Amino acid sequence: MLIYPKPNHSPATFTILNFPVDNVEKAVDELTKRGVRFEIYDEPNLKTDKKGISRNGGPVIAWFKDPAGNVLSVLEEK
Repeated sequence: MLIYPKPNHSPATFTILNFPVDNVEKAVDELTKRGVRFEIYDEPNLKTDKKGISRNGGPVIAWFKDPAGNVLSVLEEK
């Protein structure tokens, strides 16, 4: 993976990178302790719990933003 700064960067409005994990709940707890803030969604087709974890029929997933505002996630592998 290569990451570099870009002049006039606009953050992506969609998930640009998923980090597969064995347990999203544990990953969210660990990352929260380190200062990561997870996104909370309460939309008709997208809802998360108070930790920012979605368990709505698809994969268990939680989204957060990098310092540039891009959307990343931890995604539970099954």
